[in-house]
Amino acid sequence: MTAAALGVDVGSTTCKAVAVDEVGRILKSAVEPADPRVEPQVLRLLEAVKGEAGPLVPVGATGYGRKRVKGGRAVTEITCHARGAFARTGRPGLLVDMGGQDTKAIRLGERGQVLDFAMNDKCAAGTGRFLEVILGRLRVPLGEVAALAAGGGRAVPVSSTCTVFAESEVISLVAAGEPLAGIVRGLCLSLASRVAALARGPGAKAEEVFLSGGLALNAAMVAALAEQMGRPVLVVPDPQLVGALGAALSVLPAAA
Repeated sequence: MTAAALGVDVGSTTCKAVAVDEVGRILKSAVEPADPRVEPQVLRLLEAVKGEAGPLVPVGATGYGRKRVKGGRAVTEITCHARGAFARTGRPGLLVDMGGQDTKAIRLGERGQVLDFAMNDKCAAGTGRFLEVILGRLRVPLGEVAALAAGGGRAVPVSSTCTVFAESEVISLVAAGEPLAGIVRGLCLSLASRVAALARGPGAKAEEVFLSGGLALNAAMVAALAEQMGRPVLVVPDPQLVGALGAALSVLPAAA
């Protein structure tokens, strides 16, 4: 089936591209670590997902590098994530998107419209970068976090609200003989507590909480956020593609 629209989400840590058909279903997708050379990476990914679509197929672009997508229509991240999440869930609620260098909390209405939002874009402590930095220091691969955190035992509190200070605190905890599994679980809860605090404003009236972004693939973070929010957290299908999907839907001829 030929793509009716393309979407690309040029994020701080990953670049995502999707092709959708005339009713907005994802036909093909691609996700790669972000390359500093944005233009050639985007061209290559779009070429990989577009299939037989012609040169005039519309392209929607979002994320940090959206204005560097040649021929694309730049759309804000809030708009794209709201549209993409609602397309996959079909329900109102609170969307929390945990990205590499920012976290967004967006309250969606009955039609998927943005009712309210909050965004953490000033400090890495409430984002995926927080885990990336400290796990790197601990030499714990991200893929092992869920298993470690699920291993039982108490969570070791990590109180620092700054990524740099938290890194120093974790080094001290290791030196004091605290178990690695407990430290990892404490890190997840520390990050989740900041995200929950951000989300409480827009999410005060939301009945359901949805999670998107790369960290939504980490079961330990999903569990930690649910614990801090005090309610279940549902992972949006294909959570890394939500922004790119919303960008494609924003330029889909039938939806324009």
